[in-house]
Amino acid sequence: MIRQIRRRLLADERGSNAAEIVIIAPIVAMLILVLVAAGRTALADNATQSASFAAARAASLSRDTTTATTAAQDAAQRAMTNAGITCLTLTVNVDTSGLNAPLGTTGEVTASVSCDVNLSDISLPGIPGNRTMTSTSTSPVDAYRERG
Repeated sequence: MIRQIRRRLLADERGSNAAEIVIIAPIVAMLILVLVAAGRTALADNATQSASFAAARAASLSRDTTTATTAAQDAAQRAMTNAGITCLTLTVNVDTSGLNAPLGTTGEVTASVSCDVNLSDISLPGIPGNRTMTSTSTSPVDAYRERG
């Protein structure tokens, strides 16, 4: 009799699907959140690279350092906005020393863009609240373009 009860209890699989779902659901949810964080980080990195290219190009087309710095910051902000990335802080550093090169020589303008991306809405252990993406690009200055 006891053997029959034991067999029935061990053979009874009612409720096992619910137990499996309770165990697997948190793991699947964490995996999805990790993928979302990785995707957002990759998109922000790509947008930061695009913003640095745009900033360097805009600065290289300017005639003086003040205009170049302003143009670079505007171009970087525009590129990040067009990509749909909202930065907690957007920092644009421009090296405009190439604008001072003598006529007939090719100078270079370098722009470095840093963007702090907010990841605090993805609350998982090991994922920081924000992440800083940085990219640097260089653009040539036309050797025969008038400079101010």
